[in-house]
Amino acid sequence: MNVEPYLEDLETQIIPEIEEDLLAQWRTFCAGRCKEDVFIPRRKAGSPAKRQWPKISVNAALDDFDKMLLQQYQSCSQTLASGGGSMLGVRSNYGVPTLAMPFGTAPFIMDDAADTLPNCYPLGTEKTHAAADGGMPSLDHPYLAKVWEMGRRFVDVNRRYPKIAKYVFIYHPDFQGPMDVLELVWGSDIFISFIDEPQFIHRMMRLITDFYISAMQMWQSIVPNWDAEVSCHWNLMQPGQIMIRDDSAMNLPPDYFTEFIRPYDQTLLDSFGGGCIHACGRVDHYSPQFAGIRGMRAFNMSQPHLNDMEKVYHDTVDQGILLVGFPAAAAKQAKDRGRRFGGLMQTDE
Repeated sequence: MNVEPYLEDLETQIIPEIEEDLLAQWRTFCAGRCKEDVFIPRRKAGSPAKRQWPKISVNAALDDFDKMLLQQYQSCSQTLASGGGSMLGVRSNYGVPTLAMPFGTAPFIMDDAADTLPNCYPLGTEKTHAAADGGMPSLDHPYLAKVWEMGRRFVDVNRRYPKIAKYVFIYHPDFQGPMDVLELVWGSDIFISFIDEPQFIHRMMRLITDFYISAMQMWQSIVPNWDAEVSCHWNLMQPGQIMIRDDSAMNLPPDYFTEFIRPYDQTLLDSFGGGCIHACGRVDHYSPQFAGIRGMRAFNMSQPHLNDMEKVYHDTVDQGILLVGFPAAAAKQAKDRGRRFGGLMQTDE
């Protein structure tokens, strides 16, 4: 597949003055200097594509680097055409099992009709113990090898297209968070094991955190940090360099988060200059515990309707932690009730 005509089209879509203005808006927000109560980034104008891009399914992209390249850059083309305020970003898009696969899990590929990223089959308790005895997995695992190669291809695009290089950000792969990776490796039996064998939980969390750090360092050797102060993830700019997922934490009580998750998140934030934590589902029961994590500069959540949001607001914006990618409808509801955010919440129109 010849990707060059589409990359050339994207290069012409990018209007530097518009992107520079958008970058300045996001930088002001990330520095905590937004004058609006809620930050809604906006491009001054849209820039339509001149070429019809092909529709590339998730499954097709998993085994074809050119198709993944087109799939990722097409989203940037669509953002430019819409004139929205999202950042332009691409990644090696191999899904949640990226760090679980090297521990020995097998991939679970979704049906083509779902057009959704893969998951993996967990090992269960006995094989997880065996995986721990095997020590640190290899960064040369075939699944990770695809991740690294895709990163190199993005960097190669940057060498040939200067506007893409400057305004389309290559963000780090979906490494999840230590607890999320452990649940993917182990499976649902893990939740009984918090009571039955807590020391082994810590052993695995340390191993996964060390592996996470090695994987991030490998990624950064291929795709150096774009900026020392901020990074991009999804279509968002955030302070710091890392986006940690804590989706599994919603299944645990607050004291378990404090003992089994927070120390390892802290290690990652310390190792990579701080960053953002993401979580789906209910978070209000442990939000006081993450509010005190050093280097947690932003929080991203997807389902405010499942939460007592005043608790979450107290533990985020009221503590100087940015809320990024917040659902617009929920933001409006809060503002209509008189809630104020001091420029520390970002949402779309």
